[in-house]
Amino acid sequence: MDTQKIGEVEPHSQIEVQEKEDEFVNLLQLSDIEFRGETIYFIVVDRFFNGDPDNDDGPDPSLYDPERQDWGKYWGGDLQGIIEKLDYLQQLGVTAVWVTPLFEQVEAMAWEAAPIHGYWTRDFKRINPRWVAGEHEVRLFERNDTTFDRLIEALHKRGMKLVLDIVCNHSSPDAGGIKGQLFDDGKLIADYNDDKDHWYHHYGEVNNWDDEWQVQNCDLAGLATFNENNVRYRNYIKGAIKLWLDKGVDALRVDTVKHMPIWFWQEFNSDIQAHKPDVFVFGEWIYSHPLGERPVEFANYSGMTILDFGLCVAIRKALGQGGVGGFHLIEDVFKEDWRYRGATELVTFVDNHDMPRFQSLGADGEALRLAVDLIMTCRGIPCLYYGTEQYLHDDTDGGNDPYNRPMMDRWDTDTPLFQDIRVLSEVRRRNPAVKWGGQWTRYITPDVFAYVRKYRDSRCFVAMNRSHEAVRLEAVLTELPDGAHRCVLSEAAFTIQDGRLEKLELAPRQVVVISFVGRPVRGREIVRIQVNGFRTQPGEVVAVIGDCPELGDWDLSRAFRLEYINDNTWFGEIPFNKSANQIVAYKYVIFRENGPPINENRTSRRRFVPDKSIAKWRDVWEEG
Repeated sequence: MDTQKIGEVEPHSQIEVQEKEDEFVNLLQLSDIEFRGETIYFIVVDRFFNGDPDNDDGPDPSLYDPERQDWGKYWGGDLQGIIEKLDYLQQLGVTAVWVTPLFEQVEAMAWEAAPIHGYWTRDFKRINPRWVAGEHEVRLFERNDTTFDRLIEALHKRGMKLVLDIVCNHSSPDAGGIKGQLFDDGKLIADYNDDKDHWYHHYGEVNNWDDEWQVQNCDLAGLATFNENNVRYRNYIKGAIKLWLDKGVDALRVDTVKHMPIWFWQEFNSDIQAHKPDVFVFGEWIYSHPLGERPVEFANYSGMTILDFGLCVAIRKALGQGGVGGFHLIEDVFKEDWRYRGATELVTFVDNHDMPRFQSLGADGEALRLAVDLIMTCRGIPCLYYGTEQYLHDDTDGGNDPYNRPMMDRWDTDTPLFQDIRVLSEVRRRNPAVKWGGQWTRYITPDVFAYVRKYRDSRCFVAMNRSHEAVRLEAVLTELPDGAHRCVLSEAAFTIQDGRLEKLELAPRQVVVISFVGRPVRGREIVRIQVNGFRTQPGEVVAVIGDCPELGDWDLSRAFRLEYINDNTWFGEIPFNKSANQIVAYKYVIFRENGPPINENRTSRRRFVPDKSIAKWRDVWEEG
């Protein structure tokens, strides 16, 4: 890509940045993989593309509708279809593909629907035969030449990642008198209706959603709910997921996490991450909100991040439904980021398979474009629902399930939204301010929102107008370097003076994005370090001090100062040269404008600094 066209000063430096990133990505990862620069694309496998018509009938042909009129039946999408469209996705700017669960499903209907979504698992150690080339590929872990293997190879060849959707809470509903039959590579090991080994809970359905015990122990919508107290179940589910990780899965999206106790998830994530330290995991706590105590506790203590439903709902109200509060509704969510230990790793989105698509709310394509441009540039990791770039939606019954899952039918690379995503994905990948930085609002009304993302000397300035009238901002602080810049979307030229943009004209529904990438951090070893747990006040700065030259040799005047992300999060990239391949001791200190420094009340932490790689250290301030 012509980097000058996306508005970045010193375009030659962007090539150097990416070469450094690519070099590091291919080296040892010592903790969860860095996902904050990714653009995720969520695919309902059955509704994306039919690449292999030979698997359409499946074990029970009556569950397949070749005319694609029965929304409850299979329509033919499969893994080969995804493989054939990877070049399209790469051109879009997608770097991670999230697919609905691939596990073998029950071959039956319930509530006039087959499990086209993948959440009624029969066997976690086999793949759904409808996704692959034939019955011989169902026993996935006995071969290395299956369609799934080819998908992994094709993704990784392009530098893309696979996110596998998993569900640990339940198996299947009553379908034809059979409920919750679970298999271990073809061997029956549990049956809800004959549960002599107590693999399932048997407390009926949830009838009080405010009762935490019911939510975690009773059946969700008639689905057979696993008994997490049974260690045989826990060993089975963890063992199965490890097999998929060994096949090359890069990340996990976990369904219905609020329906199991946090201790289960802590054990699950500890075991999974010990098996594959570089796996990234995010969960679905449906309609979570930063003011909700339980979902925030989950995000902070479970070992995984979550989908950002709070931001999603605010965006849908402000931009999809024209809410009176407008951008203030969105800003109210951002103001609560300090409650999370990892707000920059929340997975952001504007719709998914469990809610009407954005345009089914009554929004037009320009409103959708505003919403997508927002999640592509704000804090968090953006996730696009398949077909969004083609304005795909079906408004039957208000677009509710199953009409939010139409068949992908267009592959146009020239739509305005496709072009925005392509460009902004490149900005996300290259600009540290968008990947890791803090976010500051610079101008806000119900109709206009301007903010800047900052990390070290990198900047990304964003301004958007949701109204149907042009607006003019007299002066906006951007903190960009003085001089000429270009909008990455329109290539319009702007001049920055004293860090400000004077007389900014925003046309109706216009978005302006200006990206500036500073000098990359270089070193024999880079540690990306983050600390939470102390809500800093204005004028306070968090720093790292330790027993090596890079951390000041315990000299406070040489401590490594971190970057402010929000009141509860400080982050930085520390280059290690002399101390690489050694164990270092360190702790945190807070410098104040008025008063002596505040030292962490603990003995020093100790970490091994590996050689020639990138490591992520995550710590929580200890006050004593």
